[in-house]
Order: sequence, then C-alpha cells, then structure tokens
Amino acid sequence: MPDDPDLIGQNEIEDLLSQAKGAAEASPQQASASDAVPQDEIDSLLNSIGDGAAAANAHAAIGGAAAVATAVSPASQASGAPGATGSQVGDDVQFPLEQAEQAIAADGQEAPSPAGVSAFKFQDFAGEPASTEKATLDLLRDVQLDLKIELGRTQMELEEVLKLRCGSVVTLDKLAGDPVDVYVNGRLVARGEVLVLSDSFCVRVAELVSGNE
Repeated sequence: MPDDPDLIGQNEIEDLLSQAKGAAEASPQQASASDAVPQDEIDSLLNSIGDGAAAANAHAAIGGAAAVATAVSPASQASGAPGATGSQVGDDVQFPLEQAEQAIAADGQEAPSPAGVSAFKFQDFAGEPASTEKATLDLLRDVQLDLKIELGRTQMELEEVLKLRCGSVVTLDKLAGDPVDVYVNGRLVARGEVLVLSDSFCVRVAELVSGNE
C-alpha cells in the first residue's frame, strides 16, 4: 500500500490541511477587503443618487403635468364648446346666405308653364299718320252753343233793386242805335243791329270780334 502511487502521503495531507486553513483565514480578510468601496465609487453613487432624486423630481413633475393636462383636458373641451358654438353660428349665418343665393338663382329661371297655357303677345298698335286735310266747320255742325244777345248793362244798388215794380224803367249804358253784343258760350264774338222781322227781334251781324278783344 505505501508503494501505491495513487495514495497520498501523510505529509501531503498535512500540507493540504494547512493550505485550507490558511485559505479559510485569508477569505474573511479578502471579503472585508472586497467589501470596502473606494471613495470614487461612493461619490459616483452619491451623484447617481442625486441624479436619481432629480429624476424622481422630474418624474414627479411629469406626473403632475400629466395630471394637470388630464385635469385641463375637460376644461379645454368645455372651452372648445364656445368655439364649436362659434362655428355653429357661422354655419347658421352661411345657411341663410346659401338659401338667398338659391332663391335668386331660382328667380332667374323661368318656371314651367302649366299645360294648355300660352304666353299672351300684345299686338303692335301703330298709330296712323296724321291727316293732311284741313279741319273744316263740318266737324262743329253738331256742337250745341249758348248764344246770347246783350242790349246793354247797368249797375244798381240793392235799394234800387228792391224798388223795382211793374212798369219801372231801367236805363242801360247804350244809346239808341248802338250795336248790340253777341256772346257765344259767354265769349264776345260779334256786334250787330237789332231788327224786327215778322214781329220778332233779330240781330244783323255788323262786326266780328277777334279773340284778342
């Protein structure tokens, strides 16, 4: 058995035990050494912690902004209602304008006529040319005129008129033998002499009076 090469000697066993014991004693020191953190890493950790706090603040701010946005969104929808109302008012104004334009366009178009109805056309009544013939007295033959013979005139007061009786004599402004005046429709047209023909008075025209007199 001592000559077997696979067997470990007592000396080798003791060396292995001593090495294991030394390794066991060195392992806590190495662990403690490994547990020690350098100052640079501590500063970086602190910085990272500060960055984390800032990030947390940023996240909190973002969360607050999101909450504000969430709270504002209904208000924005409510505030959007007047805008919608304004657009609705614009539509309400535009609609009557479109209706008016359609009505104007409809007025420009002729409506279809009912069956059996035709448009009436006025005839051209052309005036006849004026007659070149001179007017004659034949056109006045059937016209009735009021003819008066005036022997003379006078002016009387009311007292003198009241004193008139049967047989009273009224003096005229014309003398015996003066021509009498002939009036047609109240207009003086002639003067003449008074005659008696077959027991009737008559007048012989002695002078025609122009319209200027």
